[in-house]
Amino acid sequence: MLPVLIVVGVIVLLVLWFVGLYNGLISLRNRVQEAWAQIDTELKRRHDLIGNLVETVKGYATHERGTLEAVTAARASAMAPGQSPAQAAKSEAALSQALVRLNAVAEAYPDLKANVNFLELQRELTSTEDRIASARRYYNANVRELNTKVEPIPTNFVAGIAHVGRAEYFETEGEDREPAKVDFNTGGYGQPGGGSVGGAAPAGPAIGTPAGPQDQAAPPSMGTPITPPPAPPAPPAPPAPPAAS
Repeated sequence: MLPVLIVVGVIVLLVLWFVGLYNGLISLRNRVQEAWAQIDTELKRRHDLIGNLVETVKGYATHERGTLEAVTAARASAMAPGQSPAQAAKSEAALSQALVRLNAVAEAYPDLKANVNFLELQRELTSTEDRIASARRYYNANVRELNTKVEPIPTNFVAGIAHVGRAEYFETEGEDREPAKVDFNTGGYGQPGGGSVGGAAPAGPAIGTPAGPQDQAAPPSMGTPITPPPAPPAPPAPPAPPAAS
């Protein structure tokens, strides 16, 4: 009787382990899908804002047809349905590059920069991209957890039964690097002394670098003898006593 109970207990434990692992994988997969849905919603809002931004720029920068067409084409590519997260990341990176060129064009039109609608679209676009970055971090964290779960043995066997596989990351190119910045505050674009795209600042003195010979005080010469101070003068001699008569 005891061996039978032991076998039944082992079977029950295996079933519980399988059910718990199966449900955990399904839960992770659903979290990844929900996180991607959040990104997709924000990306659609970003595409709508960029479309409105292009229409606003058209009213002022009619001669910038090439730049406007490049942004429109990149937007259409990013809006293509059925893209995987990796493909969407590549399309969004191309759209971001086109948007940088559009912002550079806008700098040449003061009336456009002062347009209330243009400024509001830029503000909303910046806020949307902040939300996309936050949603991307959440999504990638869930993808990392899911991929870590489905790879080792024996979880991979349960993942196969549950039809749960690895998920793709949504990573934009150079997301861990400092983005290039366009500065048109001084001078002209592309002119000496003017703004530059991603230009390096003039190099200053390195922090923590030993000072050069011109910055260091000369050490005292070790071979020069030190002259002692003169001795104080001797006190005057007392007067001689008077001679006896």
